[in-house]
Amino acid sequence: MTDTYPADNRVSNTLAGETAVGDTWQSPIAPGLSWYQATVPDRPAYPQLDGSQAVDVTIIGGGFTGLQAAYNLAKAGVSVVLIEASRFGDGASGRNGGQLGTGQRWWPEDAEKELGYERSKLLFDMAENAKHHLMDFASVHGIDMEYMPGQLNVSHKPGYERDYRANAEIAAERYYYPHLTFMDAAETAKRVGTKDYFCGVRDTGTGHIHPLKLLVGLAKVAKAAGAMIHENTKATAIRREGGKIKVETARGTLTSDRLLIATNAYVGDLEPVTSAHVMPIGSFIAATEPLDAFPHVIPGMEAVCDSRFVVRYFRKSKDNRLLFGGREVYSSKNPSDTAEAIRQQIVGTYPALKNVRITHAWGGNVGITLPRRPFVRQIMPGVTSIGGYSGHGVMLSNYCGKLYAEMVAGRPSEFDALADLDIKAFPGGQMMRKPLLFLALTWFALRDRM
Repeated sequence: MTDTYPADNRVSNTLAGETAVGDTWQSPIAPGLSWYQATVPDRPAYPQLDGSQAVDVTIIGGGFTGLQAAYNLAKAGVSVVLIEASRFGDGASGRNGGQLGTGQRWWPEDAEKELGYERSKLLFDMAENAKHHLMDFASVHGIDMEYMPGQLNVSHKPGYERDYRANAEIAAERYYYPHLTFMDAAETAKRVGTKDYFCGVRDTGTGHIHPLKLLVGLAKVAKAAGAMIHENTKATAIRREGGKIKVETARGTLTSDRLLIATNAYVGDLEPVTSAHVMPIGSFIAATEPLDAFPHVIPGMEAVCDSRFVVRYFRKSKDNRLLFGGREVYSSKNPSDTAEAIRQQIVGTYPALKNVRITHAWGGNVGITLPRRPFVRQIMPGVTSIGGYSGHGVMLSNYCGKLYAEMVAGRPSEFDALADLDIKAFPGGQMMRKPLLFLALTWFALRDRM
């Protein structure tokens, strides 16, 4: 049985009044009220775990990866229980930028230099399969995730023109993806609505979505398939005993043959191998009031991401707001501070928006790996960890959950191609890992401005 929280557990329902920045969202992991939360006021609630259980598979983490795995396992007749420490949607799956992208986190020609053409093509095709899976899943289950077509990948420096031209050509000729076209400075300015960028690539084979609507729909589908799913149930320890895997919580112990750790950026101290390979970094987004008076801002309604290492990503919502995100090296948990920091980026890109109100500002952690490729590994017998999508997880996380279920069922899939990737741990050990990452991000943020 599900229930709903009045006004989705926020201090006030603010869409009508457009003053959400000062509201407090009651989540320990996601400070600020997101525009997504404000537009899904009837988000279902699921019960805490109450008592010990024995199942075939336990899943820790209720984002896209965990819920897709739970759905696909339950559909195949596997008994599965999933626990989420917070609420479904409070993590990155429910509050990200919503951009699908194409391929993996890196351009295929860059991966080709390191991995060779065959593996690079395999990973590119996998990402396309992930895209088609997501679109088909939403269609089959009647989930209105507010898909909007198009993405613009743009350069913030003039010296990248040759690379952007080559990217479109290589995608068509070597990866059989005909949907990229090069944009010169004039076309880029027209399509983005600013002269802040020097060139770009337009992708008509992808788009962007409302991630929380997808997440809410996915949880309903997983439960309907027979998966036992629980919110506000934190895993406190993992151990092996008598050939079984035990996951301890405050309200019961889960015993199973297999365990999937799908916590991504929120593994904490629960499991050391995952925490060494998947680093949490802050990701922050702000939403403006509707931009009806500014039709020049992304007139085609595509999503936009730029070439900065500390990438800026933005798009228009269906109600004509600008959703603008960045990963600068600030870490405030105050939504008002977040709003001001992102306002500066918005005005730097669109000076005409200097007086436009920010109505919602939010943030939280996303998981990255050192090479910006997914971390997929069996970390002990029967225990698999998946995460570290590095800002490219809307498609891949959903697909990885499906691939995990296929692996458990013994069906051939692309799971091994990800498990074979060489993902190094972050240097510095537990004490120095975060300070070293902070210094690295600070350096790259400074280099982006040069």
